[in-house]
Amino acid sequence: MAISEKFYLGRQPILDRRQEIVGYELLFRSAGLDYAEFDSYSHASASVITNALAAFGIQEVLGGKLGFINVHLGLLLSEMLELLPIDQSVLELLEIIKIDDKVVERCRELKQLGFRLALDDHEYNPECVGIYEHVDIIKLDILQIPADLLPGIVGKLRQWPVKILAEKVETVEQFEACFRMGFDMFQGYFFERPVILNKKRIDVSGMAMLKLLQQLTRNAAIEEIEETFKANPSMSYTLLRLVNSVAIGARAKIKTLRHAITMLGIDHIRRWIQLSLFAGNDSRGINNPLLEMAAVRGRLMEILVMQKERSPGVTEKSEEAFMTGILSLLEVLFETPMSEIVESLNLTDEVSNALLFRTGDLGQLLTLAERLEVTDFNAVTPLLDQCEITLDQLLAAQLDAFNWRVSVMAR
Repeated sequence: MAISEKFYLGRQPILDRRQEIVGYELLFRSAGLDYAEFDSYSHASASVITNALAAFGIQEVLGGKLGFINVHLGLLLSEMLELLPIDQSVLELLEIIKIDDKVVERCRELKQLGFRLALDDHEYNPECVGIYEHVDIIKLDILQIPADLLPGIVGKLRQWPVKILAEKVETVEQFEACFRMGFDMFQGYFFERPVILNKKRIDVSGMAMLKLLQQLTRNAAIEEIEETFKANPSMSYTLLRLVNSVAIGARAKIKTLRHAITMLGIDHIRRWIQLSLFAGNDSRGINNPLLEMAAVRGRLMEILVMQKERSPGVTEKSEEAFMTGILSLLEVLFETPMSEIVESLNLTDEVSNALLFRTGDLGQLLTLAERLEVTDFNAVTPLLDQCEITLDQLLAAQLDAFNWRVSVMAR
């Protein structure tokens, strides 16, 4: 298979019981392959290995987290697996693999090499005892297994030292039910669903950040920005820490808040505020899935605009795209209707319409980013055409976004 073959790349986050990101399932799909074909399972698995190692770079895609990679029988028995970075790879045996002595023996060998193993879409079977002794993770599709049977299955699997992962967790209620049953890991998009809108008010620190973001958006005078910092001591303290952590050339002692603002620069402060809205006082820190999604979504949209404009640097339009991506998740963060958030900010009509109605160029880009996040590749294809973006441009933007997210979160 040629490396030049074009692929879609998807990452589905996997969270632990603290709702922190511990890994991603990597999904690659050939742009020209009909996935209704049975052979596509083997083809997709080989594609993951080839592209993650060669065309993409697994460290760039995973950012230090675990990578769950689907493995078909042919690939399981192949030496190609041994090219993967052992400490980051979780080999996920597809449910279509028949568990026999040959498979069990191969799993034993891979475990001895240091690989982690997972069973995908598994249904408990007493005849699979041999494999349970060698796998680390068992994934249960909570939409396929009757809810009344799940607790019993989880209990039976606890006979072995395995972590049990709930797949297709799409609502907070499903997460809470699986949490109570004792699941160890969760895969799905429950964390980006609003709970009950208006359930909670935006707290003081959140209001201060939104106020500051509004000032930065309308290019307020530095005196006005300084006053907002002065009124919020904790935000001022964080600003000073940020100045000291960023490479700004010659080190100079900070004299005043205005001095700190000037040294850091308005653009850097704007990015910090946008991402800090998601970090806040959340104990999950950089492993907060909402922060991860917001950072990647915003940067992806920014890069795609820069590509279309053929600009080597940030432009007004690309900055609008970044902000649209970041703000699009505030509804979930604050559990407040997007209309109220937009009303509180002095946004351009194009940004407002993108956030509220997904219309205009930014609305199309936002929809593209959202469909890519949930690996809805069938929807991504026509959206690429509508946005006049090539698959190569999309993949390049994704990698840039992943890398950028790692760099800014490391500070």
